[in-house]
Amino acid sequence: MKDSGFFSLENQVAVVTGAGQGLGEGIARRLHSAGARVAVLDLDIERARNIAQAIEGVAIQVDVSSQPSVEQAHAQVQEQLGDITILVNNAGITGRTVPTWELTEKDFDDVYAVNLKGVFLVCRAVIGSMLTMGYGRIVNVASIAGKEGNPTLAPYSSTKAGVIAFTKSLAKEVADKGDITVNSISPAVVRTPLLETVAQKTIDYMISRIPMGRTGKIEEVAALVHYLVSQEASFTTGQCYDISGGRATY
Repeated sequence: MKDSGFFSLENQVAVVTGAGQGLGEGIARRLHSAGARVAVLDLDIERARNIAQAIEGVAIQVDVSSQPSVEQAHAQVQEQLGDITILVNNAGITGRTVPTWELTEKDFDDVYAVNLKGVFLVCRAVIGSMLTMGYGRIVNVASIAGKEGNPTLAPYSSTKAGVIAFTKSLAKEVADKGDITVNSISPAVVRTPLLETVAQKTIDYMISRIPMGRTGKIEEVAALVHYLVSQEASFTTGQCYDISGGRATY
């Protein structure tokens, strides 16, 4: 059911990457409930189709680490829904949970390609039309690991730190070019299918650092994203918002 009250997203076109499941799915559903037309982007097209069907959206397959794939997906969204006013870069992978000295160059490259280069490629694809319209909302999903660094997750932690810095840079570049905001969020561990790829020892460590003593909920993160992509969040840019149950230390 749609709710067009506070923080309405009526007449907005939203793109959510990695929206075929987990956090991305939750965000896509939340934005749809606020009135946005949502493009569900995912590498797994079947998952994307299932979610898109449920929220009257469109499903588009994309490999965010590939420039041609990103450009093709962008063109498809514009053709089917119109100019993108909201972008949520959520696609990400954790990589192997092993000590740094056991990592290979490929381990690092694979995580970098999705988590950091992917954010750059998708942002670059949509920012041009946002500049032309003089309006846009971008939220990049980082992680508390990008602030504190999680052991056995060096590639993930470092790429998420890169997402935070990239967000701040882009926000400053467009701050005086209309009503365009660029923010990031840094969740602590959230109970999603992504955790199935993480060693239990690492999960236990992350939860032990959270004063609330629990994982976050997808709905809690989606609510924060909803505010940041709304028209009301017009003086909020270049920020990294923690949603960490009290774990964040700065």
